[in-house]
Amino acid sequence: MKAGFVVLVGRSNVGKSTLLNSLVGAKVAITSDKPQTTRFPIHGVIHEARGEIVFVDTPGVFEKPRDRVTRALNEHARAALEGIDALVYVADPTRYIGEEEETILKLVRPLTIPKILAINKIDSPKAAHLDDYRKLAPQFLTTIEISATHGTHLKKLVAAIFEHLPEGAPTYSEFQRTNTETRLWVSEVIREKVFLQMEKEIPYGVAVEVKEMEEREKKTGERVLYIAAEILTTHPNHKKMLIGKEGRKIKELGEAARKELELALQSKVFLDLEVVVDPRWPARLL
Repeated sequence: MKAGFVVLVGRSNVGKSTLLNSLVGAKVAITSDKPQTTRFPIHGVIHEARGEIVFVDTPGVFEKPRDRVTRALNEHARAALEGIDALVYVADPTRYIGEEEETILKLVRPLTIPKILAINKIDSPKAAHLDDYRKLAPQFLTTIEISATHGTHLKKLVAAIFEHLPEGAPTYSEFQRTNTETRLWVSEVIREKVFLQMEKEIPYGVAVEVKEMEEREKKTGERVLYIAAEILTTHPNHKKMLIGKEGRKIKELGEAARKELELALQSKVFLDLEVVVDPRWPARLL
């Protein structure tokens, strides 16, 4: 049996969370087309006859931290490299190799653990810089071109990872796919809907905190999962935008989140959302 922790590293928005979900076969990390979606390391676990792989999804690294949130994300990404058995460097050939990419390569280069280059989005017609990323191959043990969205060559990637993992006992039980506690996962699902539905300037100053989650019985005898959550924002004007005219935006966010939660949790859900202005949430939650 082989077992080990494998960190997914790369620039922001290269598809690490999508790759994690595809590898694990379940949604353990939220995704969007906006950077800074992942805010802390998330574990996704593969169990099979060869052993166990614990994938660690990290926040994307930014070359120039522009605020407290970005600085905290960079620190989380760097800390996730400690105690790791192997590394998968996820690259996006639709984007030019710039200073941000070089910053992360410098971070990865001194590591002596096995390193695999996974060039993602090979099915994209916009993958104009594919040859540039192929030239990085000498810095890694092996290079695999993949599509996280369509599952292309993911079995090949898993096989390459197992080849370089040490022998060992599993960390998680055979039915556990993530380390994420249910309340945290619920808060992430809600935050994902903020990323998907709001304008560019809003999501980065927003967090979600679940305040209450309990099963309740309605007068009809039907049982429902009651979830009360706060959408935290640092700016009063963003609160107005999150609520929307006559509460339409918050209703849309809640409806989208509720549907996904009911599907995943196999339970009727009553989602009670409130938007709260809290300029101190980054210091408290990151």
